[in-house]
Formats: sequence, structure tokens, C-alpha cells
Amino acid sequence: MSCHCDEQKPQELNLIEEFPDKRKKLEEYIQSLDIGNNREKNRGLLIQSLHKAQDIFGYLPLCVQLFVADKLKLHLSEVYGVISFYSYFTDKPVGKYKIHVCTGTACFVKGAGAVLDEFKRYLNLEVGETSADRKFSLNSLRCVGACSLAPVVMVNDKVYGKVTAKMVPDIINECA
Repeated sequence: MSCHCDEQKPQELNLIEEFPDKRKKLEEYIQSLDIGNNREKNRGLLIQSLHKAQDIFGYLPLCVQLFVADKLKLHLSEVYGVISFYSYFTDKPVGKYKIHVCTGTACFVKGAGAVLDEFKRYLNLEVGETSADRKFSLNSLRCVGACSLAPVVMVNDKVYGKVTAKMVPDIINECA
């Protein structure tokens, strides 16, 4: 399956073909599922298939979405609807280090805004952006459920508590 979309960067156009080992891994996974002609049943396999696809490719560009839709016998709109609804999924490349600053009430009251501003300044990124070298992605989220540690920053799966703006360079340097 080839995808041609003017909105995508050239390196994303043939991601499925560019990485045959990744394509094969995703294809084998989807083939291991109980896919039939029942669209409702196949739709029930969509989220787990997208998790696997994002795990393999790092994100879900149009070509990967089309591939999953085709294999599950679903419409692209059904796949995109799930991707755009759940914040876990992304159709944009993400960095090796995914930085999430909690901006929920407890974190915000305790200074998360200043922490987020310092990450933006230090990395020269806005929320939702990824660095050109794909090393860092910066995002905010509403609550990580660790209010006693406010303000909280997550880098991939590591949680930092009681973060101040002065701690940002040290957190970034740990990623190097």
C-alpha cells in the first residue's frame, strides 16, 4: 500500500515501504487477531492495533492509518476518529524524550506555568512540538494523579515531583 498525501513530509510518504521490517511486524500482529467480515468486531480490534502500530513506528502517519484500516477492513475515518479522540495517539513524529508538564489545578497553583515556560525557552519549542532532531517533544497534560508531588513533570515514564524552573536544565541533561 502506498500513500501520496501533499500534507505529509516526503520522508513520511512511504513509511510503510521504507521500513519493511516494521511493516512485517505490524502485519504479523494484525494477522494474529481474529479479523473477519464483521466490521463491528474488527472495530473492537482497532485500539489495540493502533497501540501496536504506534509502538512499532513511533507515531501514526496517514500511511500507517491506511494500512491499519485496510487490514481491519475499516474506513480511514474510523481509524482517524480513534486517533484524534484519544490523546495517547499521535499522527506527528515524537521525540525520543517525551516531556509532559502537568498543568492540572494542583500543579498549576504550585508553579507549573513557570516550569512549562522554562521548558519552552530552554528547548525552543512550543507545546505540541518536537525538536528538529526528534530528540525532544514537549506537551502538557491535565493531571497525572500525583498532586502531592506538584508540580509534576514526566519524561517518558519517569516522574519528577516538586519541579521548579531551575530544575529544567538538570532534567534535560539527564536525557543526554
